[in-house]
Amino acid sequence: MKTREEHRTTTLQSYHELNAIDFEDSFSTTNHQDNLEDITKLVFATMPQWVVSLLKFRNVLVKIIGLKSEKPEDYNEDFKIGGYMGFFKIIYITDNEVILGANEDHLNFRALVKRNSSERFNVIVTTLVEYNNKTGKMYMSFVKPFHRIVVKNMVKQAYKA
Repeated sequence: MKTREEHRTTTLQSYHELNAIDFEDSFSTTNHQDNLEDITKLVFATMPQWVVSLLKFRNVLVKIIGLKSEKPEDYNEDFKIGGYMGFFKIIYITDNEVILGANEDHLNFRALVKRNSSERFNVIVTTLVEYNNKTGKMYMSFVKPFHRIVVKNMVKQAYKA
């Protein structure tokens, strides 16, 4: 079993362009019924209305400070590298892992959806954030409490006994 630091080093080396991890969290659930695409959709493409409302509010606020809130020009919902799941671009796909992400001026973000053969908690969703500047750090200090509540609830959507 890897230590947290070994996992972090592997993650940095393997998961596309993050030079540092300034914020990290993981949530897990159980789902042996669905394939990885369906699990990823359950987590990222089917948001409860209260999350949709919270994201709309977030988009209004970030526009004020000059951060992006619009869908990118290349937006498409194909489950392939370059497609999007919700508002995150698919960067990497294997049989057991999907990496979604965004590189912004203020921070770089990755969401890893991993599926393994464990009897319980076989789906793990990990968030990795690299701050690019003070705006990124400030943004995350505001978003962090909401992030944990939102992501925890999003991951719960993939649960199937």
